Amino acid sequence: MLSQSERIKIAKRVAEELSEGQIVNLGVGIPTLIPDFLGEKKVFLQSENGLLGMGPTPDDENVNMDLISASKKPITMEKGASLFDSSDSFVMIRGGHIDVAVLGALQVDQYGEIANWAVPGKSILGVGGAIDLVAGAKRIIIACTLQAKDGKSKLVDKLTFPSSGTRRADLLVTEHAVFKFTNTGTELIEILSDISMEKLKEITGVEFGCDNVKISSSKITK
Repeated sequence: MLSQSERIKIAKRVAEELSEGQIVNLGVGIPTLIPDFLGEKKVFLQSENGLLGMGPTPDDENVNMDLISASKKPITMEKGASLFDSSDSFVMIRGGHIDVAVLGALQVDQYGEIANWAVPGKSILGVGGAIDLVAGAKRIIIACTLQAKDGKSKLVDKLTFPSSGTRRADLLVTEHAVFKFTNTGTELIEILSDISMEKLKEITGVEFGCDNVKISSSKITK
């Protein structure tokens, strides 16, 4: 089971990918931690339930459950934030106004195609805005564990779960490593933990290129 420190590590690494002035949609799970690790970087966080300008997580004394994210987690609003209805939120998403979508995933194939809304034979998780974001966001970053609870790799040669769309993710950030996707397959670009290359290859469900790998475990604090 992924520890909170590992979840934070993933969120911090994704935060490094976000640039000043971008409009960023955060999915459920690990992506909801990102607002706490942006520092002084001015990023406009969009919640698909109708908010642009989401701020860090409030402390316990300032929780207002009338102000929640699409993940039903308490949030704050930055100065100048905008509130609107869900239909306007999806106009933003479908109209191509989201610079980056940070999503969780159940599976990602070797070219970056995502499955993140249903497991065959089980209750549907709920598609939410995932398919719209996959189709409409300019850049897609996946933030999730490398392995599922049963130990199987979420990074696979071919999806066995229902696809969220033909658009591909650009980047996958896990607790162990960062991968990017190209027309020729998966490329390892950064190692974030003390895992050996041999072990990483063993637990990862695809072959990946590793010509220029950055070792960053020492800079990612828990």
